[in-house]
Amino acid sequence: MHRETVLVVDDEKEIAELVRDYLELDGFNVILAFDGQEALEKYDKHQPDVAILDIMLPKLDGMEVCKAIRAKSAIPIIMLSAKKSDADKILGLGLGADDYVTKPFSPKELVARVKAQLRRYRQFTYAPRKAEVLSFHDLLIDLNGHTVYVEGRPVSLSTKEFEILRFLALHPNQVFTREEIFKHVWGYNEYGDINTVTVHISKIREKIEKDPSNPVYIQTVWGVGYKFTGGDT
Repeated sequence: MHRETVLVVDDEKEIAELVRDYLELDGFNVILAFDGQEALEKYDKHQPDVAILDIMLPKLDGMEVCKAIRAKSAIPIIMLSAKKSDADKILGLGLGADDYVTKPFSPKELVARVKAQLRRYRQFTYAPRKAEVLSFHDLLIDLNGHTVYVEGRPVSLSTKEFEILRFLALHPNQVFTREEIFKHVWGYNEYGDINTVTVHISKIREKIEKDPSNPVYIQTVWGVGYKFTGGDT
């Protein structure tokens, strides 16, 4: 039976080993690294299925490691940090991280997030998909190719940005709360910061809307959530 591999990167050895112990109890193979340079070397050597990265690392920080891994692969990346500022969350997610956990954290919660990210990744990567392209005015979404075009030009979206856009576009004019979007895209509802949805929606708008401050595709329904209009206002 294939054991999925998790790369755990943290310069605090005790934390890294604690996370390793909990993951191994759940059947994962775990690779440890204690600085950013070692993390990239271990990534290239072992090709892990998931990466857990602390932001503050020696030699190369977690943000740079995240960026380097994301340039090579779409595997789930979970960021760790002792900082609680929203700026760190936004920066981490903007570089392609799929989730963010603030220290101190529950090891069981982290394992739950790893499992949820893998479920979403496997479903997206391996599920049989029929050929389908969604077209709305100057916006085209290639569901199979994981590609978005605006006025014929390709737009680069992260995995989670694409999944949110896909989910909303497949349900035009239906209003979803942030909690519903979070549960569908991240795959769990017991843990997590739903403000992540707001951050991702903002980034999607920056990439597909002519005027992100006055969006025509993804609109806010105040006090409720978001809906995709298909450009019909």
